[in-house]
Amino acid sequence: MSGNIIRTENLTKKYNGRIAVDQINLHVPKGKIYALLGRNGAGKTTAMKMLLNLVRPSDGKIFLFDEEISGYGKRNSFRIGSIIEAPAFYENLTAGENLEILARLRGRHRKDTVDRALGAVHLDKEHKKLFREYSLGMKQRLGLAAAIMHEPELLILDEPMNGLDPIGICETRNYLLQLCREKGTTIFISSHVLDEISQLADVIGIINKGKLLEETDLQELYRRRRRYAEFEVSDVNKAALVLENRFGILDYEVTGPNSLRLYEKIDSRGDINSSFVKEGIAVAKINVEKGKLEDYFTGLVGGDRDV
Repeated sequence: MSGNIIRTENLTKKYNGRIAVDQINLHVPKGKIYALLGRNGAGKTTAMKMLLNLVRPSDGKIFLFDEEISGYGKRNSFRIGSIIEAPAFYENLTAGENLEILARLRGRHRKDTVDRALGAVHLDKEHKKLFREYSLGMKQRLGLAAAIMHEPELLILDEPMNGLDPIGICETRNYLLQLCREKGTTIFISSHVLDEISQLADVIGIINKGKLLEETDLQELYRRRRRYAEFEVSDVNKAALVLENRFGILDYEVTGPNSLRLYEKIDSRGDINSSFVKEGIAVAKINVEKGKLEDYFTGLVGGDRDV
């Protein structure tokens, strides 16, 4: 056993000559939560569809549960649960009726499977409401119920927080953590909610324009993120001159009309503050921080932070 539930070798997908996924090598460890981050259109959903045999790869190999696959059949389907894009159900049926149909199609389930799944996503009191009457967040939670009701070993979840309110996001995050920590479920998730990913994932992969730029353990990423001191000042141009001319500091950046970040000589911030004041620069605030996940992501892919 390699220890990876999902592994790919040079996995590639082309559409009419355009490369959507470009020779990516994924390594999703057993019993961990792996988050795939990327801009809209970066290739996240296409990669997940290939893992689920919803889209055929143009090239490369896929290994699930340490076996190379050209598709996954009924045997593996019992081991995998998924949400890809918007969950689809019968509009004129209730949540319970929709899940009962799925349970019968899957063929192996406990008598309380549907009730347990609805309870897990806090829809047990809404089970008689028709699907068409559900809000976007409720539809998303029903999709999660469908994905987990057969207790799969692997969850592949494309933007599962989409449409959820803050309470729903918190509940879903806690439930996924519980599944992983207590039941050993491996979770492969994509998301644009970077703050949530920082509270959820063990491992992250960053994909941009179809290429996997990096895979890293989140704790290792925390260790590597740069520490900085952020000054809020009355005149950033004058403050920058003081940093360069008096302290020889070049590793800084202006982050706003009245703020700048200092990446070196952070422990000299008291002396720097005194120099600012002597030069008539009012200092409203000084914070010492570590870079956020958004900052790290933006540094890799460039541009804005929309993923």
